Amino acid sequence: MSQPPVQTPEPPTPPRFPRPSRKALTWTGGVLAILALAIAILFAVWDWNWFRGPLERIASARTHREVTIAGPLNVNPWSWQPSATVDGVHMANPAWAGGKEMANVQRIAVRIRLVPLLWGQVDLRLLSFERPNLALFADARGRRNWDFSDGRVTAPLKLPLIHDFVIRDGHLLYVDAHRRLRLEGVINASETVGAANRGFALVGTGTVNRAPFRMNVTGGPLINVRRDRPYPFDADIRAGDTYISAHGAVPKPFDLGQYYLTATVRGPDMARLFPLTGIALPNTPPYNLHGRLTRDGHTYRIDDLGGRVGDSDLSGDLSVQAGGKRPFLKADLRSNSLDFDDLGALFGGAPGVGPGETASPEQRAAHAALSAQQRMMPDTTLDVSRIRAIDADVTYRALSIRDAPIKLASASAHVKLDDGLMNIEPLTLDLSRGRVAGRIGLDARKAVPVTDLDLRLTGARIEQLLPLRFDGAPPLTGALVGRAKLSGAGDSLHKALAHADGRVVVVQPGGEIRQAFAELLGTNVVKGLGLLNKKDTTPINCAVASFETRGGVMRADNIVFDTGPVLVTGSGTVNLDTERMDFHLRGHNKTFRLLRVLLPITASGPLTAPKLGVEPGAAMAQGGLGLALGALNPLAAILPFVDPGLAKDANCAALLAGAGRQGAPASGTVPLKAAPKR
Repeated sequence: MSQPPVQTPEPPTPPRFPRPSRKALTWTGGVLAILALAIAILFAVWDWNWFRGPLERIASARTHREVTIAGPLNVNPWSWQPSATVDGVHMANPAWAGGKEMANVQRIAVRIRLVPLLWGQVDLRLLSFERPNLALFADARGRRNWDFSDGRVTAPLKLPLIHDFVIRDGHLLYVDAHRRLRLEGVINASETVGAANRGFALVGTGTVNRAPFRMNVTGGPLINVRRDRPYPFDADIRAGDTYISAHGAVPKPFDLGQYYLTATVRGPDMARLFPLTGIALPNTPPYNLHGRLTRDGHTYRIDDLGGRVGDSDLSGDLSVQAGGKRPFLKADLRSNSLDFDDLGALFGGAPGVGPGETASPEQRAAHAALSAQQRMMPDTTLDVSRIRAIDADVTYRALSIRDAPIKLASASAHVKLDDGLMNIEPLTLDLSRGRVAGRIGLDARKAVPVTDLDLRLTGARIEQLLPLRFDGAPPLTGALVGRAKLSGAGDSLHKALAHADGRVVVVQPGGEIRQAFAELLGTNVVKGLGLLNKKDTTPINCAVASFETRGGVMRADNIVFDTGPVLVTGSGTVNLDTERMDFHLRGHNKTFRLLRVLLPITASGPLTAPKLGVEPGAAMAQGGLGLALGALNPLAAILPFVDPGLAKDANCAALLAGAGRQGAPASGTVPLKAAPKR
């Protein structure tokens, strides 16, 4: 059976509303007009000061500071660019910063465009501050009275577009207890158009640590600023003898978390940048550096760093990560040619001050003071607060070195700084042959910082470290090894060494000596003088000088120098506090000589200018070799401190074997008793 066709229902007929009558339209329009007129009258007669209380409460809650408005609040809403002014704005300090005000402003004026607000953008046509007074304070714990984050990590400041930014008769007092910085000055900013400056200008003057300070920041005309176009600026800053000049731009005005600039910085000492940057840098000779600085949020990068520090070149890259408990500095630096004496400033001393050397007037004065006192180690106080203020991971390489006391080829160091604990490891100084390697640590977390070091000398040659020449040939040749392990407390290099404990050992496990010098050490006067112009050599079996160090006094009770004809023993001290030495050396002939005089050789006086001599009235008769050899037993414990293999070395082993026989005299020696003291 066929199915009946499906009937499609007809759509419902929409309701038909009656058209409003002319009378209804008239009434509706009249009501809207009356309402608009009422709003206009309300705005015209409204006392905007009613909003002062809510504004104070909102501002106080946002800043965690008490904010008060003492003057009137005026608003002009009838414009496509409405404006407002508020007088007598005061902001209190947080409780920890004391009872004084943090800021007060005589008048704040704002004018804004309405249309950009429709798509969520703020476009300020005017932002003006009349007579602002700011008292900014940071304490030694790092707390800042202008930090409104309540301890949270916040994004960098991002300002809206400002077409006319004005500061009139501003006064700034900035005190940073941690940086030991006090800046007081005036600030003015305005949009000027003229031949001298066709754009924005911000000028600040004052003092930094009693030295003149001046800041001049200029930018392009604000009236033409756009969000999609970088805003260019130039900055010139002078703080005492430190100069900073920069040219850069803000890619997205005015997101201050993003900018870049090329800068040149020069001054007498990089440590003086700390008040301006908050980055603890070491003391240096006068410097002149340039590079490209980029900020991306809390990360600052300096690429293509180059220039000179003292008489050395310096290049590399570095970055600083801010926003944490402490800034973190990471750097990879290098010098193609390092002037060794430039390193003196790192330890509070002075670089070279001779002709052609680069040094500040203060460093030259420090060098003169050390020279007058016949001292080498500076006593400049280490500012441990700066070391505690930053963490770091820095690598440095010097590809070549000149003007070093000994011939150095290159050097490298890896410096890590974590919460006041500095560790330089590995530290490497490459000689033309041989190497000094090890570590240096500084614990600045304690009330009195503690320095410790452990350095080893390996593969060196004595003729290269002591470049003496007689008749064109070195008097001593052979390998040289050593180790220094010291630890001392003190807030300067001099004080740390003056309180040092530890051990210093130097060993020559073999080599040769001019026979004339060996005989003179004997002291076989006639034979020694007769051989003085000859180049005959005799073997060096082993030579050891071991210094036990206590309270800054290095004491060597067993100095041994064993050659073919002569065994030399001695003792002495080096006082690292007074920087003076006192050594006595005595020779013991291994064969009987008919004519010789055994006179002790002395070396005493300041480390910078010791005097050599012979101790008068202390001649002794031939003999006493057994006593000298019998004193060598401590070598069995000394040599492994430097290198476990030294005790098994052929030459040093022979010397130890001789000591093991408890002073049995060498072949051909006639045992005689020591002459009585006079």
